[in-house]
Amino acid sequence: MYEDVMKIMEVLPHRYPFLLVDRILDLDLENLKVVALKNVTYNEPFFVGHFPNNPVMPGVLIIEAMAQVGAYMMLKKAQIENGTVLFASIEEAKFRKPVVPGDQLIFEVEGINIKKSMGKIKGVAKVDGQVVCEATLMAAVRKG
Repeated sequence: MYEDVMKIMEVLPHRYPFLLVDRILDLDLENLKVVALKNVTYNEPFFVGHFPNNPVMPGVLIIEAMAQVGAYMMLKKAQIENGTVLFASIEEAKFRKPVVPGDQLIFEVEGINIKKSMGKIKGVAKVDGQVVCEATLMAAVRKG
């Protein structure tokens, strides 16, 4: 299963510069698993100030991208159109390695406990097979 950014925007409300998912590579709604990617380019607006001579993707944006991948899965599972998924908590976030321009982030997210209006997900972000970030997130689904 492959979904490009145009299909992602049919599900997620995020838009430039805050849509941080480029492609859904695999989606398994039965087992609540999704794999997605984000190409990190030097043209990202956050690199202007983080940091001018040493560009590093902010960790909070890696977590946000992970949450967007989880939100995509949650909205597809709940079959909610025009929905929004909001953070309820972030637990056990760990940052293992800096993410820099030229990296391709691969997100592997699984639902731990997904209900219609709330969900808990565990996510891992990798670059070249190495874990760069991991976290457990709780989110609330809002219609319209």
